[in-house]
Amino acid sequence: MPTPTLRFLSTLLAQGKASSVELCQDYLDRIRRLNPALNAFITVDPDRTLVEAVAADALRASGRGDVLTGVPIAHKDLFCTEGWLTTCGSRMLAGFVSPYDAHVIRQCKTMGMPSLGKTNMDEFAMGSSNETSHFGPVKNPWDHARVPGGSSGGSAACVAADMAPAATGSDTGGSIRQPAALCGITGLKPTYGMVSRYGMIAFASSLDQGGPMARTAEDCGLLLNVMAGFDERDSTSLQREKEDYTRDLDKPLAGLKIGLPREFFGEGLTGDIAKAVEEAITQYRRLGAETVEVGLPNSRLSVAAYYVLAPAEASSNLSRFDGVRYGYRTPDYTDLLDMYEKTRAEGFGEEVKRRILIGTYVLSHGYYDAYYIQAQKLRRLIASDFRAAFRDCDVILGPTTPGTAFRLGERIQDPVQMYLTDIYTIAVNLAGLPGMSLPCGFDGQGLPIGMQLIGDYFGEARILNVAHQYQRVTDWHQRRPEGL
Repeated sequence: MPTPTLRFLSTLLAQGKASSVELCQDYLDRIRRLNPALNAFITVDPDRTLVEAVAADALRASGRGDVLTGVPIAHKDLFCTEGWLTTCGSRMLAGFVSPYDAHVIRQCKTMGMPSLGKTNMDEFAMGSSNETSHFGPVKNPWDHARVPGGSSGGSAACVAADMAPAATGSDTGGSIRQPAALCGITGLKPTYGMVSRYGMIAFASSLDQGGPMARTAEDCGLLLNVMAGFDERDSTSLQREKEDYTRDLDKPLAGLKIGLPREFFGEGLTGDIAKAVEEAITQYRRLGAETVEVGLPNSRLSVAAYYVLAPAEASSNLSRFDGVRYGYRTPDYTDLLDMYEKTRAEGFGEEVKRRILIGTYVLSHGYYDAYYIQAQKLRRLIASDFRAAFRDCDVILGPTTPGTAFRLGERIQDPVQMYLTDIYTIAVNLAGLPGMSLPCGFDGQGLPIGMQLIGDYFGEARILNVAHQYQRVTDWHQRRPEGL
């Protein structure tokens, strides 16, 4: 059977060779069989899914369906979904049923895409391995003893294991691209503001961005067409003309200039990944692209800047979880202050507490200028580096991660090593640029390798074109884990 891409499933539905109910039932059966081992889903509601599938079939039968009508999708569990548990991977929201839909969820529902369930994630999107979830770690489908990456690890794992043809994710410092790389799928982080954050539970508001995760660049483009768009309820949403992100997929690459940052190919990069990315560069040259060396000198400071700015915003955003209005409340307290303290101590996990403490510290009197303001200055320098690089090239290419999937528990006690997993992705978020990861090989242990494409602002169609042309002549994105 061909790889079950969104395009393939859409064709089946359009030709009447399958119904949405049949597709959803097949995926639900697969979830029931595989999820106990992989733990990729937090919540599955087959009855609700099939009701949505019946409605999708009726929409297609009426002639009002669109390309993805009837094609099922999974959603990361930080997108509020009416009537569904929306937990953010935290004890704090373990029993929270959302009374409304996030903008992204509403867009998918309007398209007629049934939801297969809510995927597991690092608690409040804080983590690079999907080990901080209150609901337990997600396992990498390629090796159950290894992490799938994070924080969108559940979404990446369910697509890699064919438990869903596509999933939504969110990316604050690499949380779509890094798990996409470790699980061997394709993931796109759009330009900041392209996808509304309304109803997406915030980690760091100036960095968070929702995006698609799927098998192919074409699928990511199709799903981005659904997800993107102006939303007046989100003050950071960009008001732009609607566009088709798949319009340039078949454009030849002759004359394309690919920038290779010298800072991305030095110390810390494993040999297997360096070799795979070099082979991908060679393939691009065969496709007619040119390569030029570019410099991103301040990218080495991106991790330090990020781990000042993101925790600062998190300490503010998470202050709303106090046990008063919604979410977890400690059952045993003496007064209001005691309730606040016990609720947060019991409701938040260790990584979330660590980042709240860091954020509160850097925003405190006497340290704000020394840390937060300096990090904002670094952020501007990083964005300036990218602007200078894009004067010499059309897209930037490099590795997505410095290594492949590491073992569960290997770095959980070493936060610095965990944070360095995102060393190639964080700068993209600080600058607000679009970036994506796509498979480009395997290491000596049979683990997927991802390469990253970075575009200029609003350059999603361009990087999707560059990724699609590579996937036309390679099959890394079609490989599946054995035995699943």
